[in-house]
Amino acid sequence: MALASMTGFSRTQGLSGAWNWAWELKSVNGKGLDLRLRLPTGWDVLEAPLKVIAAKQLSRGNINANLTMTRGDSAVSVRVNEDVLRAVAATVSRIAREMEAPPVQLESLLGLKGVMEIAEAEDTPEELKATEAAVAAGFEAALDALIAMRASEGAALGVVLNERLDGIERLTAAAEANPARQPEAIRAKLAEQIATLTAGNGKTFDPDRLHQEALMLASKVDVREELDRLVAHVAAARAMLTEGGPVGRRLDFLAQEFNRETNTLCSKANDVSLTAIGLELKGIVEQFREQVQNIE
Repeated sequence: MALASMTGFSRTQGLSGAWNWAWELKSVNGKGLDLRLRLPTGWDVLEAPLKVIAAKQLSRGNINANLTMTRGDSAVSVRVNEDVLRAVAATVSRIAREMEAPPVQLESLLGLKGVMEIAEAEDTPEELKATEAAVAAGFEAALDALIAMRASEGAALGVVLNERLDGIERLTAAAEANPARQPEAIRAKLAEQIATLTAGNGKTFDPDRLHQEALMLASKVDVREELDRLVAHVAAARAMLTEGGPVGRRLDFLAQEFNRETNTLCSKANDVSLTAIGLELKGIVEQFREQVQNIE
């Protein structure tokens, strides 16, 4: 399966009967799948089936889907309620005679509420069903285009993430080969520190005791376990990137583990050169974590 990003955009439009329709889909990062449909009044019947379709193809991301519907024809129907008109006209005429007022014009009566109704043309059930099917098909086409864009973004992210893993691998190897990790180097550094402390006071330090202290210190600052875990995490991350599909959550967990091991390595570092490697490693791990947030 292809690696997919959670960001994307698509738009489709078409014509069905008297209706012009247009879908616009936008997708951004999200912890889960959140599909929000904005439908015009009267088209809510589409919401439930379209959410089912989207849930079958997407696993993560906040998706906003907006539908615009515009009627292309201008046909209207005019209906006059003649019974109401006659009743109103008779009443108005009678009052006008009694009050000796001038007669009321017909157009004034037509403007009264309930006398004349103007309505847009209505679809037949068959036309409405055909339009709903066309709009649903348009949504599926927009969804396919959105998924294609997310896949394209995912491929680019895969390259970036592999580059970050290369960096983690390189720095892990550098820490592995760092001479400051060797017991002999630790012993020499410890002897230097003791010599500085005892200089001028005539005191000496037993060589056997110095050797024991060096071994104990080497055990405390050993980063063998952290380096082994970093190597294992790099292999696991590469396998996930190759596997593809919705692996974002698992990669996010690995990013946390990378960070944990790197922090421990820095805290155990007994030399500025090893500390420098650890700090550079932290920077690349953070870059890896930030990019992983975009993976589905």
